[in-house]
Amino acid sequence: MKLTIAVTGMNGRADNPGPGIAVARCLKEAAGFEVRIVGLGYEALDPGLYLDDLIDAAWLLPYPSHGEEAFLARLTAIHEEEKIDVIIPCLDAELPVFVRIAPALSDLGIRHFLPSRDQLLLRGKDQLPALAERTGLLAPATKAIYTPEFFYQAEAAGFRFPLVVKGLFYDAKVAHNAVDAIAAFHHIAHDWGMPVLVQQFLTGEEVNLAGVGDGKGGLAGAVMMKKRALTEKGKAWAGVSIDDPELLAAAQKLCEATHWQGGFELEMLCDAEGRHHLIEINPRFPAWIYFSAGVGRNLPEQLVKLALDQKVPPLPPAEAGMMFIRYAMEVMVPLSQFEAVTMHARRLS
Repeated sequence: MKLTIAVTGMNGRADNPGPGIAVARCLKEAAGFEVRIVGLGYEALDPGLYLDDLIDAAWLLPYPSHGEEAFLARLTAIHEEEKIDVIIPCLDAELPVFVRIAPALSDLGIRHFLPSRDQLLLRGKDQLPALAERTGLLAPATKAIYTPEFFYQAEAAGFRFPLVVKGLFYDAKVAHNAVDAIAAFHHIAHDWGMPVLVQQFLTGEEVNLAGVGDGKGGLAGAVMMKKRALTEKGKAWAGVSIDDPELLAAAQKLCEATHWQGGFELEMLCDAEGRHHLIEINPRFPAWIYFSAGVGRNLPEQLVKLALDQKVPPLPPAEAGMMFIRYAMEVMVPLSQFEAVTMHARRLS
């Protein structure tokens, strides 16, 4: 089977890379089909747009904030040129727009495997305590705030320093006092808007799971890992595959409770007593998703099969003890290609 698959998230900053390039690598190694990749980015400097050994065609999209009409019109024009079979959004901030235009994409003949609007809301960072309670999991206290004055009365509201200050989509900073918290609040509000979230800080060891929910309450595949090296933004620079039955059980409970459809990343903290606390659920594949192909559990391939309505058995968890180490490298780009992306929002053929 030959497929044209569009993948977003072509950004590749070393301290905070997008997942799109890793998803494309997984798809190029898929055993079940032959793939032509259309890379979709938002900035002319997104390096994935120029990886012509991996990305077969590359286009720029308007930012989702420009509105659904402009976003859909651009995707329609790209589809007319590229004949997209399946599309995989890879960034948190674009997912609400993709979910709203999903029926229109289906009408164009573009397959997808996206969560619903209700599912997106259920796993929102501000909704995690309620979801944890519903599924019998532990989670730190979390509160949405709109003013930095909250931090002067945080203890009266039941929050003790240190605290984690988070954006709804991205970014998180640990604050040890009100001054640090207010600075983090202004930084995150400026970059990601309101509300800003405050979460009780917990000590322990973070464990992560990348998975695919089948949309019917089941977990179609999962890869678990523990970070061994971090960037300044806390992203995994190295990690090792693990076998964590409690982490896997938590993912199964969450899929059963939400009927999650699509890729996701589950972040939990294991405390000194061995208890797992739900920290975050990202509604897309993580930047380290190529690890899934590396350990023989190609989760993007599994998602594409589900998008095509193929019946796929759940993948067994990967074995523990395999490690990945990320690296950065230069991409050689003819100036004519960069100019084409800048001026015409597409890479030259």
